[in-house]
Amino acid sequence: MGILKKKKAILALEDGRVFHGYGFGASGEKTGEVVFNTSMTGYQEILTDPSYAGQIVTMTYPLIGNYGVNDEDNESRRPFVEGFVVREASSMYSNWRAETSLRDFLTEYGVVGIEGVDTRALTKHIRSAGVMRGVISVGDKNVAEVVERAKNAPSMVGADLVKEVTVDEPYSWGDGGGLYKIVAFDYGMKTNILRQLAEAGCDIRVVPAGTSAGEVLAMNPDGIFLSNGPGDPAAVTYAIDAIRELIGKKPLFGICLGHQLLVLALGGKTYKLKFGHRGGNQPVKNLLNGRVEITSQNHGFAVDPASLSIEEKAWRVGRTIPEGGWPGKSDFGPVEVTHINLSDGTVEGLRCLDVPAYSVQYHPEAAPGPHDAEYLFDRFIEMMAAK
Repeated sequence: MGILKKKKAILALEDGRVFHGYGFGASGEKTGEVVFNTSMTGYQEILTDPSYAGQIVTMTYPLIGNYGVNDEDNESRRPFVEGFVVREASSMYSNWRAETSLRDFLTEYGVVGIEGVDTRALTKHIRSAGVMRGVISVGDKNVAEVVERAKNAPSMVGADLVKEVTVDEPYSWGDGGGLYKIVAFDYGMKTNILRQLAEAGCDIRVVPAGTSAGEVLAMNPDGIFLSNGPGDPAAVTYAIDAIRELIGKKPLFGICLGHQLLVLALGGKTYKLKFGHRGGNQPVKNLLNGRVEITSQNHGFAVDPASLSIEEKAWRVGRTIPEGGWPGKSDFGPVEVTHINLSDGTVEGLRCLDVPAYSVQYHPEAAPGPHDAEYLFDRFIEMMAAK
């Protein structure tokens, strides 16, 4: 086997900062919002999570690719990231389940990667300046021109990326023997969510993001699930309108983007975080029982508590965290915050008190990540059983 010849590559940010390295995976040039993920494992699941559409993902763990890639761990039909940034892409892989290398996987699906980057410096820069648009370019290029392309790249704010990742046609998941029949909106859904719902006793009918409330109600489900997904939640107006029509008619459970869309349908608002939460080690406090959960997260937007008449200072002043949810108001009656992020106090969970609906910002299906929050699927079952 000959020595792998590496091509020079750059990652250029819109503020003019440039990081040098070598290309791996597909050649060419890709543009996206540059973000970082703090997970130590699970790079395959991250690459195939549709929530990363439109983004260039930086892994903070320095060695990536050492256990290869297999067909079973994909979280969707293909990778959706725009680009991949690592410190060191392992030249060898070793795992009994591995079927191919990370390099070959990226090449097969046209994902442009860059290795040899000082990912610690890049992450510190993003944490300080905030996420920003960037371009990965493989080959000898005019750096100034690449920076200019980064400056002119589309913004994540106002971007409806759901329409780019949702399924084209409905399909079913489950063996037909489940106790509950649910409809799941695919805004960019991870496969492990379907596995968890099926294990909880559900037969699932997955529908495209643009499916109307009338079409969903005609299926007469026991409950409705709102999935994760990419982009700015406020831009997905068709989903917000459909959810608004469904509130109070069937039990609703939302995860990540589904959480944000539910809040928007309730009359609340969202806003963009400085650098978001992405990784498998995010601490969240359950205000209903006082327990702390270590969670898997991937989001760049958050719920504005003030838009639901919730006093944000309640958990920021003195960083005192009382027990019990914090009350608020919505277009469908009272709501309360049930979970908060212990790092920055942002809203991580919410439930309605007059209608059967609740949601969380993080990923209880956790692929990759801890299993602390799997109880949320049981809560969905309990809500449907109570109707």
